[in-house]
Amino acid sequence: MAEILLFRRTVTRRCLLLLLAFSATGLATTPLTATASAQETHPAAIASAHPLATEAGLTILSLGGNAFDAAIAVAAALGVVEPAGSGLGGGGFWLLHRAEDGYQTMLDARERAPGRASADMYLDSHGDVVRGHAINGPTAAAIPGQAAALAHLAEQYGALPLSISLAPAIQLAEEGFEVSARYRMLAGFRESAMQDFAPTRDIFLHEGEVPPLGHIIRQPDLARVMIQLGREGHAGFYEGPVAQQLVRAVRAAGGIWDLQDLKDYRVIEREPLVSEFRGARIVSAPPPSSGGIVLAQIFNILAEFNDGDIDPALLPHLNVEAMRRAYYDRAVHLGDPDFVDIPVQRLLSQDHARDLARSIRLDQPTPSAELGQPVDQPEGPHTTHFSIIDAQGNRVAATLSINLPFGSGFTVPGTGILLNNEMDDFSAKPGKPNAYGLVGSEANAIAPGKRPLSSMTPTFVEWDDQVAILGTPGGSRIITMVLLGIQQALAGEPVAAWVSTPRYHHQYLPDVVQVEPEVMDSPLAKELEVRGHTLESVGRGYGDMHAIHWHRESGAVSAASDPRGEGASAITPGRDPLSAH
Repeated sequence: MAEILLFRRTVTRRCLLLLLAFSATGLATTPLTATASAQETHPAAIASAHPLATEAGLTILSLGGNAFDAAIAVAAALGVVEPAGSGLGGGGFWLLHRAEDGYQTMLDARERAPGRASADMYLDSHGDVVRGHAINGPTAAAIPGQAAALAHLAEQYGALPLSISLAPAIQLAEEGFEVSARYRMLAGFRESAMQDFAPTRDIFLHEGEVPPLGHIIRQPDLARVMIQLGREGHAGFYEGPVAQQLVRAVRAAGGIWDLQDLKDYRVIEREPLVSEFRGARIVSAPPPSSGGIVLAQIFNILAEFNDGDIDPALLPHLNVEAMRRAYYDRAVHLGDPDFVDIPVQRLLSQDHARDLARSIRLDQPTPSAELGQPVDQPEGPHTTHFSIIDAQGNRVAATLSINLPFGSGFTVPGTGILLNNEMDDFSAKPGKPNAYGLVGSEANAIAPGKRPLSSMTPTFVEWDDQVAILGTPGGSRIITMVLLGIQQALAGEPVAAWVSTPRYHHQYLPDVVQVEPEVMDSPLAKELEVRGHTLESVGRGYGDMHAIHWHRESGAVSAASDPRGEGASAITPGRDPLSAH
């Protein structure tokens, strides 16, 4: 995995023109040149899932933007060049740290069920789930939160106008990007659904099929929507012509959106979930993400074994058994906190962890069936993540999604907005599996205005004058990937090891340890098999972690992007050209 040590600080012509225009009218909030370097305490860094998105963020930093402005640029660019994972038609969670006062918050920009949604909306006359309606087309789409998050970040935390932070993404949408091998793989997975909708077929396929390598994908309609968003902020997307286009197209194709659904959408700032393990402070996502709670439960259970100082040969077994128990609690208890009562205090108590730890045997696994009734939660596998720190110490960990690759497959004509299929993250019917064979509970049942439970786990770790910023896509496996990354960090391993460590996962059901193919014949696999675990290869390597490490005392910053993906990490200043892997 190559680490980028420098970004060529060229500024897009659009950014310069916009910044000059704002300066001339007295509306600019920062100088025209990148004067932030005079106040730098350490290098800035960005790690994201695509080199062009990393470049967009660094362009905004070079204009004097802070980490929050850069986050807008990276997220918007990812929505253009990695449309399989995120975009204005989706949502996500943004973990923020403001350096000037240490304030930390999570922006909950998760999608919401439309006002006309109902608990049985995907059931046929026999009470069976009609899976296609929850996966493909506008019937599968919840109200997106991404545009609201971009506007909120600019208004509440950014140093630059939203229109400037969006400018690199607008340019990418207008000029286009080249199709990569990863794009072709994900498009192949959803080719049939994409072929069903003409706007999607015309934009993201070529002559109705997966585009060849190097094919240029341009999105001028999406560029126009982003220009409107930059000019008018929240109202530019959720009210007026754009909102009317969205609702009109969704309703014409059988969906249930109303204009009021869009007008009512707001980002919610939630207090991050904070836990501790062996002196480390772990700051992660609260509900409706399950990430922070499940992470905390796993670490609490591990702390019951020799205060968390565990023999490396035993750690995989204990990890799996802790995962099994925490995921069972996730399935039973977690949902949107605005709709269900979550027993957070009990779930995170050390007494509960002690009870769970006592049920773990060191020589063999516990059959999941012994823990309780078979319930679990649905989750789409393809999201995106990026991590950012600026020179002043502001930082962002953001995990964004449209659920399945290319979401619902439905692009709203004239807007370029590819809609999510996050409604499948609800439990369409308790006890019935979703697209991934996962079964849901009542806590995550569909209700109007409700946000589906998620595993997205953007995380900060603070220990020994060090800071880690990390996260990954990967559906229900996100939490365990972040867990393994944190364990690497706390063991003193370099950031490259966090993103590349071999991955294994247990989620209560199915009752198997899911591993990457490379793990199957490894010493790690043998440690698990000798204790009676059943391993199952889940195909090619999963996840796409992007992480940053900052050592406060020395000021040293390092960053890395997952070698399984095509992302890029960058540290400024430096002299080498932007590189990717």
